[in-house]
Amino acid sequence: MHKHFPEKPHARLLLLLAITIGLPACRGFFVDPTLKAITVTPQTPSVSTGNNLQMTATGTYDDGSTKKITGSVSWSSSNAAVFTVSSAGLIKGNEPGRATVTATSATISGSTSVTVTVANLVSIEITPTNSSINSGETQQYKAVGTLDDGTQVDITDSVNWSSSNTSVATISSTGLATAVARGTSYIVATSGSMTSNTAVLRVN
Repeated sequence: MHKHFPEKPHARLLLLLAITIGLPACRGFFVDPTLKAITVTPQTPSVSTGNNLQMTATGTYDDGSTKKITGSVSWSSSNAAVFTVSSAGLIKGNEPGRATVTATSATISGSTSVTVTVANLVSIEITPTNSSINSGETQQYKAVGTLDDGTQVDITDSVNWSSSNTSVATISSTGLATAVARGTSYIVATSGSMTSNTAVLRVN
């Protein structure tokens, strides 16, 4: 015959106390992941004046996961004259140029460069068309866009500049060419599918 020993009240109390103490430790295994980086897309986008473009913010966390956080970050434009951005990440192009859009959450931020182009562009003319400089010197180019109503607009800061031979001369995003070595390079500016006339740059 087995004897039954009554459960001691203090043993039950000790068990309850152990469970109560252990619960907070268990919760430590289920902490929310920490935001480590924000990626803003599309990367280096363009939008024409008067039009809108939706940006997206994606958070990367310390556990390797990612999540769309577009609506929970703070959006800002580095130049509201070029474009504004709403609290939901919607960009509106105001005038030709480039500026940076940034998404921020606490101390974490991500950004990308946005180009605002001219709507209804029919041609691009760059000047000077023929220039000669010495190695180490610079040449500033200007781009003027003609719209379908005949209006002309300075779009120097919103076109994409390129040099046909970067070993002879390089050119910045603002149209400033720098002579590198003797030779000839051809400079053009583009906006979307529109290409300018070609400028000849000779380096002595």
